[in-house]
Amino acid sequence: MNEAIVQEIIARKPELKAAKAKLESMQPGNFCIHQSWGFGQIKDFDEADTKLIIDFEDKPGHRMDPGFCVATMQVLPPEHLLVRKELDPAEVANLIANEPTDLIVNLLKQYPGNATSNAEIESVLARVIGPIKFKKWWTATKKLLAKDPRVAVPPRKTGLYVLREEPVSLEDEIIEEYNSTQSAKRRVALAEKLLDAGADKEEIKEPLASILHTLATAIKESNQLSDAEKLKGAWIRNDFAKILEVDISQFEPTLSDLVSEITGLDALIEEMPTNMQTRTLALIKESHPAQWVELTFNLLKASSGKFTTDCVNFLLENDLASELKETLNRWQTEQNLKEPVLLWIVKNRASKKFGELIQDMIQPRLLNSIFFAIDYEALQSASSRRIPLADALSDDKELIPDLLAEADAETARDLANNLLLNQGFEELTKKSLLARFIKLFPGVQSLLDGEQKEKKVEGLIVSRESYEKAVAEYEEIKTKKVPENSRAIAEAREHGDLKENSEYKMAKQDQAVLLGRKEMLERDLQRAQITDFEEVGSEVVGIGSVVTLTDSTGKDITYTILGAWDSDPDNQVISYQTPMGASLLSKAVGDEVTITIADEDSQYKVKGIQRYVDLVKA
Repeated sequence: MNEAIVQEIIARKPELKAAKAKLESMQPGNFCIHQSWGFGQIKDFDEADTKLIIDFEDKPGHRMDPGFCVATMQVLPPEHLLVRKELDPAEVANLIANEPTDLIVNLLKQYPGNATSNAEIESVLARVIGPIKFKKWWTATKKLLAKDPRVAVPPRKTGLYVLREEPVSLEDEIIEEYNSTQSAKRRVALAEKLLDAGADKEEIKEPLASILHTLATAIKESNQLSDAEKLKGAWIRNDFAKILEVDISQFEPTLSDLVSEITGLDALIEEMPTNMQTRTLALIKESHPAQWVELTFNLLKASSGKFTTDCVNFLLENDLASELKETLNRWQTEQNLKEPVLLWIVKNRASKKFGELIQDMIQPRLLNSIFFAIDYEALQSASSRRIPLADALSDDKELIPDLLAEADAETARDLANNLLLNQGFEELTKKSLLARFIKLFPGVQSLLDGEQKEKKVEGLIVSRESYEKAVAEYEEIKTKKVPENSRAIAEAREHGDLKENSEYKMAKQDQAVLLGRKEMLERDLQRAQITDFEEVGSEVVGIGSVVTLTDSTGKDITYTILGAWDSDPDNQVISYQTPMGASLLSKAVGDEVTITIADEDSQYKVKGIQRYVDLVKA
């Protein structure tokens, strides 16, 4: 647009006078971002129609009124990251891969005051890197930015990232933030960051002395700190004192004071950072010389995750291997093994370090303990959260065979029955686990007769690939299409007279379709049960079978029966829910089947059954 056209637009709408510079920037060749249509490039200007012609990513050749664009579109300068990606994609790709902090520095230079919010940075990165890939990249880059002297990283997500005029070292930045806060919790956290960054550097010894004093005061006097935070702070305080060669005996409370109360030690440990939990065990031993063994076993009993291994290692390092072995066996006999400790046992059963300690426990009664613990966890939890021990039993295909190695048929049948009654497994998972029992003890098959054999699998059986596609579609509708549609409705509403506004009517129709699809996906995803088709056999047709049929004329046709969302008729892939798929389930070679489609009956004979996973692997 030339000067005369800009003046004509302003003459028609005097309120646009303040936006003259922005109108002048709307020149062909320039790139832009529109609130609704996203990133694009101005291609031309139609003087007769007074409309800009813009190529957006999903809307090429879109015609727009320049006056309307003033409030809804940003014209990007040549140095903007999105423009650079279009004009020199190799350079931007190199920054993304090899110089992530430089990319953010360049991005910050584009904003007034060289500062912008986390939300704005994420908005640009989503366009430059991709809406999914950027999240992992940005998480890693933020850790690098925390150590970059050029950038001030906000302590809260709502703060601004600022490009400094002069670089500031990480240590100086932490010290500055420490001195500016009065929060005891924040001071403990910043003191830990300073310790990790290198508090023993000679150049920060002077401010470190002041920090030591205020930190010691906060630990002694603050009511904001929990017992775990005080203990963590006291360790940091003592570490600072050693760096400064200050006598730690002058400080109160001492470390021993903070673990003097026996009750509540498990809660204290649970709140401690994982890198300090072993340190806490050593402190308990030092502070309770007559009781530390009993206390450690009690902590082990209630432990989970990495702390379980920490407790075991601590007991072994203190020559308590035989006591530990005896205690684990006693807890098993008393049905006192908790789910996290059982998970540790099964995961370490083949470990060189711990194998001898727990090898005697790898027998059928441990499987009974596992079922008991899973059932207990399921009954205690009102939510549908995953139970790690149940996942381990399902994922580790050697675990059931290992545990049943010394079992007899009667014991195996009792355990299989316990599995069928367990509240912690979905029906599909139960059948998968029972297949492992049946492989070792064929007599267990009788448990599936009668009512069990007729029982239908609840929910939708789906492949992981189709499930991930459904999730991706749901996320796109939820995070992209619905917000875009809302913006389109808002913009169409601005054009006035909704009765005659075709854009508004179309946008509202799109909204109904989108929300309907979103609701259906939500419902189906909640019912979905993912399978890898590994558990299907080749004796009878199941979900994951490749079936060869012979029709009444002697012609062969092969169908692959997969999950509810896997249909691909062009390649003879059908869902188990289709009339043909449902009719074929449980059929064996030689069986005849009548399939009714569109009121027409067709006769087929099952000629062959193969496993889909075997053919894929081949």
